[in-house]
Amino acid sequence: MNTMEYNSSREQLIMPEYGRNVQKLVKHAKTIENKEERQAFVERVVNLMHQMNPQNKNVLEYREKLWKHVFQIGEYELDVVPPNGEIPEKAVEWFPDAMDYPEENRKFRHYGVNVQTMIAKAMAMEEGPKKEGFVEVIGSFMKLAYRNWNSDHYVSDENIINDLQAMSDGQLVLKEGARLDGLSSHIKKPKRHSRKNTRGGFKKGGRRQRRK
Repeated sequence: MNTMEYNSSREQLIMPEYGRNVQKLVKHAKTIENKEERQAFVERVVNLMHQMNPQNKNVLEYREKLWKHVFQIGEYELDVVPPNGEIPEKAVEWFPDAMDYPEENRKFRHYGVNVQTMIAKAMAMEEGPKKEGFVEVIGSFMKLAYRNWNSDHYVSDENIINDLQAMSDGQLVLKEGARLDGLSSHIKKPKRHSRKNTRGGFKKGGRRQRRK
């Protein structure tokens, strides 16, 4: 009794656009010991791949591309020679090095890079009213950034004070009574335009003015 073969149990397709049969033919070509027979067999496989895309029938560059694909399907283990005499080499895969995010800042990344820059600048300032005012601006900016990041979550001034101290290694402390909603209050809300009645204007207070 023959059992049904599922794709999940089959060998993974290297180039799905050519189908499983082409991959099997290329795999079989690697087992042919005679060099001339192997060469002729692979050439017929390339012709078959060409027939699968007749719109590119007379394009020389496309045939060269097919030979590269044959070598790729054969995992670059085919001992054959393309018509141009150039045997394709396996491309070296290059991946950029992963950038490590500082562990100490990962917890506070929702505040953004600008906050880190402002904190570093404040830590280098001399003690005095100017520094206190700048620290208050930083706290207000942090609260605004937190709200933009998660508008559904309530953030208290205490959260901002604690985060600021942690991010500055305890060097920046907001003075008592600092207002952290200063930036939010300066954001202008869009004005609501009053609806005008085509038959007459409106008096102050919203009452319609009768025509005389």
